[in-house]
Amino acid sequence: MEILATGFGLVESPRWHDDQVWFADWTAGEIRVMTGPGTTKVVVRHQSLPLCFDFLPDGSLILVSGPERALLRGDLTPYADLAGVTEFGCNDIVIDGRGNTYVNNVGFDFAAGPPTGERAPGFVVLVPAGGGEARVVADDLSFPNGMAVTPDNGTLVVAESYRNRLTAYDIAADGSLGAPRVWADLGEDNPDGICLDADGAAWYADVPHQHCVRVAEGGEVLATVPLDRGAFACMLDDAGTLFAVGAQWPGMSGLADADWNGVVARVRAPASRAGWPGN
Repeated sequence: MEILATGFGLVESPRWHDDQVWFADWTAGEIRVMTGPGTTKVVVRHQSLPLCFDFLPDGSLILVSGPERALLRGDLTPYADLAGVTEFGCNDIVIDGRGNTYVNNVGFDFAAGPPTGERAPGFVVLVPAGGGEARVVADDLSFPNGMAVTPDNGTLVVAESYRNRLTAYDIAADGSLGAPRVWADLGEDNPDGICLDADGAAWYADVPHQHCVRVAEGGEVLATVPLDRGAFACMLDDAGTLFAVGAQWPGMSGLADADWNGVVARVRAPASRAGWPGN
């Protein structure tokens, strides 16, 4: 991979928008846009961990705020209240082509460590287009992480980091979700951020195994791209370039004093982006 920019903290949530790469530096509390190789500028400052974001069909930026337990607009005004569906801050977000917003939640205090036993308390929340009341539309997810929606707005794919798989749901006309099905079993890999490509494959980033992997529905591995640090998320552009954000993962015990050395990198990919996030 070619390193484009360095010197960041825990980098996450890359998005392709307005022909530019956007990403979040969680530890700095910043959402940035890449204006050229090695050059970025801060667009939003907001202290939240996580600090994921996506864009409405009209181009408006929507971010997930843990402290506010809400979705906020780019100017930090409220978009949707999430306090009624969770006592914890939410994690990743994807907004489909109709403006429906999906936000997931691991269902426990990540900083305190995973829950004991076999219970998988994670869930997905829907905020309907226009910013209506948030409601849970899927549950029993084991650390839901990256999410993507197919180009026809018909399927939501969720990375389950603790179940080592991508899980899919049919999306109904009102934005609600059908029964879960395994989209791809990933063996021992732990998927984090994901995106879809124009050939119907998915890319996922894996922090502990330090790579990004292209996988077909059903689980066939089509390509693997190594990083020299944890791969937190990845995103495709219109020309078939895969952008990945990576950082040195210190483990849970080292979060407070970590030297993240976050980077944005790129590599050629077989196919361009498709669906959401990224439109």
